[in-house]
Amino acid sequence: MTGSFKYAFFDFDGTVCDTEGQYTLFWGEIGRKYLPEVPGFEHIIKGTTLKQVFERYFPDKKLQKTIEEALDEFEGNMNYKLFPGVEEFIANIKSQGVKCAIVTSSNLIKMASARKSIPEFFALFDRVFTAEDFTASKPAPDCYLYAALTFNANLKDCVVFEDAYNGLEAGMASGIFTVGIASGHSPEELENKCNYIITDYSTIDYNTISKALTR
Repeated sequence: MTGSFKYAFFDFDGTVCDTEGQYTLFWGEIGRKYLPEVPGFEHIIKGTTLKQVFERYFPDKKLQKTIEEALDEFEGNMNYKLFPGVEEFIANIKSQGVKCAIVTSSNLIKMASARKSIPEFFALFDRVFTAEDFTASKPAPDCYLYAALTFNANLKDCVVFEDAYNGLEAGMASGIFTVGIASGHSPEELENKCNYIITDYSTIDYNTISKALTR
């Protein structure tokens, strides 16, 4: 790495927005109701698309519709609370000419709800990539490779920000420098799963990440 970067790709839930706890409650209830034989279901599916969840665990179309309707209602009433310092950090790196994108496994409907809730935050991003933009979701690297391709970016000029194991694996597999956000996991749990670990956006800026790239 050269010590500078031009593109930053952020996962959404658990990385910039503190929503994972809410999803854990929702999917925990779904798991206990429909899949009691799969303990910890709500943790197993973190970072996967709804399509993947349905294909793997809920093949019945009628049940899919029931769950999807419940999820749409749930997401429409979610509290999209940003992590402290994330807006300031993104504004800081954009002031250095870095292009920013959200790269999420969530679908367009959910992200439209999020955009409506926090429009000023979404205005910071040059692009938003959703589950509809790629066929293989995290932990496959496709989403981040597609984002880089869309920007015509060299992978060495990009940085990925992720929190979940599936997302971190996707970032690392893409060959892009991957920053782990210790929101749902401890820093110790993220060791060897990414290139660099942070616990708080308010303690980092463009220079912090640039220096990390040279290590």
